[in-house]
Amino acid sequence: MLFFKTAIFDLDGTLLNTLSDLTDAVNHTLQDFGYPPRTEGEIRRFLGNGSKHLLTKSLPEGTPPEQIETVHAQYLIWYDAHAAIKTAPYEGIPELLDALREQGVSLAVISNKGDAQVKALAKKHFPQISLAVGERPGIRRKPHPDSVFEIMKELNADPDTTLFVGDSEVDLQTAKNAGVIPVAVGWGFREKEELTPYSPKLFLEHPLDLLRVKSGD
Repeated sequence: MLFFKTAIFDLDGTLLNTLSDLTDAVNHTLQDFGYPPRTEGEIRRFLGNGSKHLLTKSLPEGTPPEQIETVHAQYLIWYDAHAAIKTAPYEGIPELLDALREQGVSLAVISNKGDAQVKALAKKHFPQISLAVGERPGIRRKPHPDSVFEIMKELNADPDTTLFVGDSEVDLQTAKNAGVIPVAVGWGFREKEELTPYSPKLFLEHPLDLLRVKSGD
């Protein structure tokens, strides 16, 4: 029997490998404005704090704020139309979600990606998930706990039996701020040594490892 009843997942780098589509969208936008492209490795390091942060880090240092806004707006238009070209679930994720659903675990997604994109990607790839929310007005993005509290209220979830599963320091900080169980994954956009200082309760090398954990120890 699993020790948790609710599992909240990050999206990019946790459920979906979105790196190629994100890199393509950033570089297409940078090219449109005459800026040099970024490598996939650079984009990977810039992810986790929303698209505005991603574009700010991708642009040359010292780019004026008003120019960042212009480039960011153009990026959002392009990415919205090309968000699912190469994006796909990580190996083992569909099987994990199916198994959790069968065992009665409530499932949700929280992302710093735009709310419409999060809902569209979750609907396309993860019919097992009942709630998916992204960045939107009036709700502070991760690592603030606002979205976690919103989801928990909707699912009538207890923090002692709720996991927050993610691939970044932002996700682990979110779990801590919300008072839920932090779980780190090893297949996403950060290396294990980058996540260890944030004290995850569990570290998963493969999605199906979560099914083998029988307690929070």
